[in-house]
Amino acid sequence: MRAPPTPDTETIAAAGPTDPDPIAGLAVAAAAASLLTACGGGGSAGAPPPPPPPPPALPTDAEAARFLTQAGFAASSADIATVKANGYAAWLDAQFALPVTDSHFDWMVANGYATVDHRNDFGGLDNTIWRKLLTAPDTLRQRVVLALTEIFVISTNGLPIAWRGFAVAAYLDMLEQRAFGTYRDLLEAVSLSNGMGAYLNMRGNLKEDPKTGRVPDENYAREVMQLLSIGLYQLNADGSVKLDAGGKPLETYTQTNITDLARVLTGWDADSASATDPAFLKKPMVNNPARFSPGAKKVLNVDVPATADGPGALKIALDTLAAHPNVGPFIGRQLIQRLVTSNPSPAYVARISAVWADNGSGVRGDLKAVVRAILLDTEARTVPTGAGAGKLREPVLRFLQWGRTFGVTSATGLWNIGDTTNPANRLGQSPLRSPTVFNFFRPGYVPPSSQLGSRAVTAPEFQLCNESTVAGYLNFMQGAIANGVGEVKPSYTAELALAGDAPGLVANLALRLGGGGISAATQSVISTAVATIAATTDAGKLSRVQASILMLMACPEYQIQK
Repeated sequence: MRAPPTPDTETIAAAGPTDPDPIAGLAVAAAAASLLTACGGGGSAGAPPPPPPPPPALPTDAEAARFLTQAGFAASSADIATVKANGYAAWLDAQFALPVTDSHFDWMVANGYATVDHRNDFGGLDNTIWRKLLTAPDTLRQRVVLALTEIFVISTNGLPIAWRGFAVAAYLDMLEQRAFGTYRDLLEAVSLSNGMGAYLNMRGNLKEDPKTGRVPDENYAREVMQLLSIGLYQLNADGSVKLDAGGKPLETYTQTNITDLARVLTGWDADSASATDPAFLKKPMVNNPARFSPGAKKVLNVDVPATADGPGALKIALDTLAAHPNVGPFIGRQLIQRLVTSNPSPAYVARISAVWADNGSGVRGDLKAVVRAILLDTEARTVPTGAGAGKLREPVLRFLQWGRTFGVTSATGLWNIGDTTNPANRLGQSPLRSPTVFNFFRPGYVPPSSQLGSRAVTAPEFQLCNESTVAGYLNFMQGAIANGVGEVKPSYTAELALAGDAPGLVANLALRLGGGGISAATQSVISTAVATIAATTDAGKLSRVQASILMLMACPEYQIQK
């Protein structure tokens, strides 16, 4: 068995720019010919029209599986067949059209967690998170929501409020509702959510008091700029940092801008908070005029008049941030990282920034258009061959792929998987349990003292990769593959039917798990090892299946998603 990849032995790369559009080229040529003919030159009246361009080639099995692990969590045989038959865009259209299924909040209420016994804990929260990530049919939405939770971070590690589990559940439901809407709407919903309000101190933020020296809390004012909208430095459309005449990065805001924005963000609190019913957490926060900072204010270089009340001032602030040219490259690049590749080329970022600026219908920040563009971009759909390609799969993504690939079920319906953050014996990562507001890893992280570092290649997920997490992941997955996780069990019925043919079994699993990225040589090594296990009994066949899955999920070619 080979060890998982390390920064010293693995590289990550990017593909080139988009090829010219042949359909657009034919249209321009036809129009030019028509004009020439109308002017009496360039062609005869009876010339036949040019032939139509050939239809795009439909995906292969490997291409379909690779796409499905970027756009979702796993590649089932049925989904591979659908993508092969209809193409990538049609699969995306079908996913975009799926409704949001039963909410996290309602599931927790229905399963008895809305009692005072759970007012000060997270009872039921991990359960419903795993439930939807492992089983919800809207897999594209779930993948995007998981990505958004790692950009617009709130965490169970920083919510010392009543009904804290329901605050996170309501936050997740809000992200699901807005994952394919506009960024501007999402930013407002995030800002006014009780979960974010409690996590970054906008909830209960009070105006200044000259008598006591109290000033508004600056936490959310800082982080909404640094992490949720414009970032620290001014960016070009391709994500590169703008420099001053001396070669130093140009900052996007100053401490004065933070102080000014903090005054704008005062007066907000929960709407009708209750000690006996968490339902108020589903509503956005409301503004109390008595706690709102008076007088004129500023957001960056935009004036907020003294006449603006709390909601009016917030609108000016969010409009200003959402319109900033940094948002497209800053947030767009992070979405590329979460879905496709850790080190996207400047050209890839620039193409997504253009879609962010205008979806083709004059709408800015259309997240559906952005997600579509990210997944259909030539850099996403072309398997990179040079040095530096793809991304290290997050531990959570590996686990979710296993669960969805092998149809895990919960005997109790409660999905008792729990917290998987322990790096020694679990995954070293668990949804909505980031240690800080900066997520489990930073988007600009470059592994030090490595080949990646020497090439200045960003590889955020490697911030979670160390001796402890590598061993913990393998031990946890060995147990999960063999026995499930508690009462959550997999099904290997389809795989057992292939167990008599070790090479065929490994090839089938390698396709679905690795999307064509696991080499024939690696498959041969694994199938040779698997063939040493006798398949003359049901137990032997099951051992073959389980060993194949574990070795494939341990190999570097699987753990790097390309």
